[in-house]
Amino acid sequence: MNRVYLDHAATTVMRAGARAAMAEGLERWANPSSAHSEGRAARAALEDARTRIAEGLRLGDGQLILTSGATEAITIAMRGARRAYFLAVEHETLRRAAPAGRAIPVDHGGLVDLEALDDILQHGHGHPLLAAQAVNNETGVIQPIDEIAALVRAYGGVLLVDCAQSAGKLPLPHADIIVLSAHKLGGPPGIGALWLRDPSLIEPVGGQEGGYRPGTENLPAALGFAAAVEEGCGWFEAMGPLRRSLDAAIAEAGGEVVAASSPRIPTIGSYRMPGIPAAAQLIAFDLAGIAISAGSACTSGSIKPSHVLAAMGWDPVAAREVVRVSFGATTTQADIDRFVEEWVRIVERRSAA
Repeated sequence: MNRVYLDHAATTVMRAGARAAMAEGLERWANPSSAHSEGRAARAALEDARTRIAEGLRLGDGQLILTSGATEAITIAMRGARRAYFLAVEHETLRRAAPAGRAIPVDHGGLVDLEALDDILQHGHGHPLLAAQAVNNETGVIQPIDEIAALVRAYGGVLLVDCAQSAGKLPLPHADIIVLSAHKLGGPPGIGALWLRDPSLIEPVGGQEGGYRPGTENLPAALGFAAAVEEGCGWFEAMGPLRRSLDAAIAEAGGEVVAASSPRIPTIGSYRMPGIPAAAQLIAFDLAGIAISAGSACTSGSIKPSHVLAAMGWDPVAAREVVRVSFGATTTQADIDRFVEEWVRIVERRSAA
């Protein structure tokens, strides 16, 4: 039986153009930081890729720093932040990068509490940095970034938006700092980017990328990233009907759709199967040839309940019964139908036990 891959939010299939661009980059083996002719040729190719990524995503004026991924981009962005705030549902990477930061509460639908944010910023000091995901990686909830940005700017703050799950699919927000990841939009793993509206927002520490990070630049991956951005996500519009059909089928089968009333990206859905732990579900689906996940791939090996669902007010027992299904360019209605069929089988087996 052919396997069904429904874990595209963790990493998605690399587009053909990105693979071809990487192969070309492997032929340009010189170090882009070297001063000789081969190095200068590699540097020219790297800078061209940087320009193509920025233009393809319509980032506007600013500085684009190529990183090893979104995790490093977030870590660099948070470096030296004296006063940081973040939404309580942020990715674990951000929470680790801002251990002294303050979490902003969200409602049961996973959306930021704007009144609480206003109050916290009003009583804060200095020029705070606020971090928020455009799209939550576990639930798919889309935050009201424009409203968040208005509050942050009213108090003289800096807005960082993690666009790892939304770049190439939704328009990028008007933010001061933007985090990007290539392998979420069809590019290679191991490369991402940090865009700065004003380079002075982050203090350089020496090395490559204008002094913002050390290490040899990954030219093949940069070329693959640029090619994936230019190829685009033309498949994205077709995901809306697929996700809605899955939501309806899960509800009909007695499951619960996480954040059902909140605005959500069409490529991510989280679902609770009452009475059956997510770990048992993952095994059953995998044995049936279906790949899904339980929350973030970065924390899926943890036995702790999702901090995202906890922030949304979920009971720990119910939170442990939630799995994530995410779509990509290769997802079809047949994939969704097969997932639903297996969901029903798992529920029926438990009922018969």
